[in-house]
Amino acid sequence: MITTSQSSSETVTEALTDEPLISYHEEIETVIAGLAQDQKAMVGQSEDGHLWKFQYGSAEILVQLTGETDDDNLTVWSPVLKLPAKNEDQLMRKLMEMNWLNTFESHFAVTSNQIVVLSTRTLAGITAGEISRIITVVATIADDNDDILQEEFGQ
Repeated sequence: MITTSQSSSETVTEALTDEPLISYHEEIETVIAGLAQDQKAMVGQSEDGHLWKFQYGSAEILVQLTGETDDDNLTVWSPVLKLPAKNEDQLMRKLMEMNWLNTFESHFAVTSNQIVVLSTRTLAGITAGEISRIITVVATIADDNDDILQEEFGQ
């Protein structure tokens, strides 16, 4: 909503938002409570921010919030396959093809000798709906693909 007022020949325009300010921490916990099996989730806090871990289907999901400012990040990831793997060239091609059309706002990546499903976003302008979608997309993509990838490429 935009309001305009005049004050001694000056026009002042303020942009006001109808959206309430959200607590990122609370929104993440609400989303996790809806997704976590048996409503169980572990949470920890360190210099790097808050870290949640929960189970969604066969996948372990990790959510990191580095802080509460616009410059902080929300990162969600899930390990789906340990490396080394069988037929790694075929695996990498499959993952690249899946990244193109099947992973929405997430993607497959390699870190610490494992394949993960990952999504990260700065908090600037993020909405409660985006927080929910990021966590849900990573959890769903990981759960839908971890067993298949382990069966086909696991050692």
